Amino acid sequence: MAKGFNRKIVLEDGSEYYGRGFGSMDTRVCELVFNTSMVGYQEIVSDPSYTDQIVVMTYPLIGNYGTADDDFETKIPTIGGLVVREYNDNPSNFRYTKTLSEILEENHIPAIEGLDTRLLARSIRDHGSRKVLLCDADLPLGAALELLNTTELPHDQVKRVSCRKRWYSRTSNPKFDVVAVDCGIKLNIIRSLNARGCNVTVVPYDTPASVIAGMNPDGIFLSNGPGDPEDVTPVIELVKEMRGKYPICGICLGHQMISLAYGAKTYKLKFGHRGGNHPVKNLRTGKIEITSQNHSYAVDADSVKGTGLEVTHINLLDNTVEGVACREDKVFSVQYHPESAPGPQDSGYLFDEFLAMMKEGKPNA
Repeated sequence: MAKGFNRKIVLEDGSEYYGRGFGSMDTRVCELVFNTSMVGYQEIVSDPSYTDQIVVMTYPLIGNYGTADDDFETKIPTIGGLVVREYNDNPSNFRYTKTLSEILEENHIPAIEGLDTRLLARSIRDHGSRKVLLCDADLPLGAALELLNTTELPHDQVKRVSCRKRWYSRTSNPKFDVVAVDCGIKLNIIRSLNARGCNVTVVPYDTPASVIAGMNPDGIFLSNGPGDPEDVTPVIELVKEMRGKYPICGICLGHQMISLAYGAKTYKLKFGHRGGNHPVKNLRTGKIEITSQNHSYAVDADSVKGTGLEVTHINLLDNTVEGVACREDKVFSVQYHPESAPGPQDSGYLFDEFLAMMKEGKPNA
């Protein structure tokens, strides 16, 4: 162990990476993933989709612009931890209100700097996402491996991050009323809908279809979120019951749950897609979008056949499914994030397509 290092991460193969801790000094076992974004660490840290995941940032300098109150994607961050090459605790940004380390410490999120993040990212790329332990540097390797081997990663992430009761985000001169099912919703999704004239009612993930129908919405939105989509059976059943009755749009986890509801299958990717630079082809228009992504699971392309869904978008890096739609039921979804902030803005039109679907049922809007 090099002098000055007080923290380390340990992988299941026994490899150890030493560094310096910031944020909280909690010990944490999570899934290890990497993100290739050059900016947006605050949005990443506050994205509920990273619940129970420790994220390796491949961009080498993190923390240099601090955090701003208006840029959070959730009020209470639930990311498992953060790994960076170099952390800057003296931000230069007129908007910043707290340092990244302060935010992490307040929310009991451990972080570590000083590691070779290039080597670590290549390990994830070559061997896949897997369990990791973030702990004090003096913890013996044998004890660390025992903790890794005896800790089961949970499957209740959506239940933990979803809101406990409905809440509202209203806008002036609203044209539509949208019910957003919260599986770990990013606040910029709600901002994007508000900006387009939608009042948004955010409801817990297990809200019954009858309750949503009683709200008489113009459309239903299924949010992003963490974990395995097959674990979120209440939302899958909700789609089965509501499809064809209301326009439905899904993003990320919402996309996967819509696909499962129609009978398609999902599978776990080797190391997932995380970053703001994924090229996606819109099969309807032929246009290429540069997209922001964050997911571990994908929809199996062959399983979509015969479900009533059509594949509308594909990832040009690995040909994975990036969008599906059922025109008859007014249902569509994408795997990537059109609301990404900061991030590519190529996909904002998808919110407008959702509005167009709602307008068909409300011609005077």
